[in-house]
Amino acid sequence: MVNRVLLASPRGYCAGVERAVETVERALEHYGTPIYVRKQIVHNAHVVRDLEERGAIFVESEDEAPAGATIVFSAHGVAPSVHDVSARLGHGTIDATCPLVTKVHVQARRYAAEGYKVVLIGHAGHEEVVGTMGEAPEATVLVESVGDVERLDFPPGTRLAYITQTTLSVDETGEIILALRRRFPDIHAPKKEDICYATSNRQWAVKEMLAEIDLLLVIGSSNSSNSNRLVEVARAGGVPAHLIDDETDIDEAWLDGVGTVGVTSGASAPEKLVARVCDWFRAHGVDSIEPYQMVDEDVTFRLPVELRRELALAESQS
Repeated sequence: MVNRVLLASPRGYCAGVERAVETVERALEHYGTPIYVRKQIVHNAHVVRDLEERGAIFVESEDEAPAGATIVFSAHGVAPSVHDVSARLGHGTIDATCPLVTKVHVQARRYAAEGYKVVLIGHAGHEEVVGTMGEAPEATVLVESVGDVERLDFPPGTRLAYITQTTLSVDETGEIILALRRRFPDIHAPKKEDICYATSNRQWAVKEMLAEIDLLLVIGSSNSSNSNRLVEVARAGGVPAHLIDDETDIDEAWLDGVGTVGVTSGASAPEKLVARVCDWFRAHGVDSIEPYQMVDEDVTFRLPVELRRELALAESQS
């Protein structure tokens, strides 16, 4: 029977997610409804539903937003072709791409402009990868595994550089980078790793608590890359783990023979979902719910420049 719940730290919202969600909220306040958002602003079903209730309209493609509409691009980033379509439609665009993703886009453009073939480590089809590959599609090749690295074949003398998706497993990405360096010793590396601080910190926090827990619950939506990586980290460490959207996904059968449950949340999951999971355990007789270590993150990002200008102008005229 579960007698203790440990809460990982850090967990939940990262600075890029906070910025993206606040961008949509502030845009709704300033411009009124509707505000269009291309794709999910962040990969969390609860966040999307909350913003829909406030008047945001989520579209799969920028060309679904009417001409002249205000549209927000999600935290995962978009390809240059998306900006081109919105420009033709006369959209008022607000780019909520996480600054750490923007850094990877800049690297991709720079490497391609300097004549490098760019090896992008990431997951095919993920919105961040689609956007990054769109920066230099002719110069970029995607690898998802060590096996993909072994199959790479470039003409002699090809100048190579690698970049990575920001929400990958630190350990798995390290193995892929080692394989790249083994096959291509002269491959050029980013000056600073691309996996974001929040992704690394949340994986580190899970590893730290594995010796103390019998089961890990990761709060996050199924399309959240960083949330899925937290599940994988626990399982790789020998601890059963499950991804849940909220407390309604908890299967009591998972708790058979479990004394201590660890709880964490992906970088796009709001803290209110953690509180709801804690309430579920309290309702099931668990009195000991406590943080495992306490680590503060003090990273913040300013709102997108387009929105800051508008808000500053409105304030000066009021």
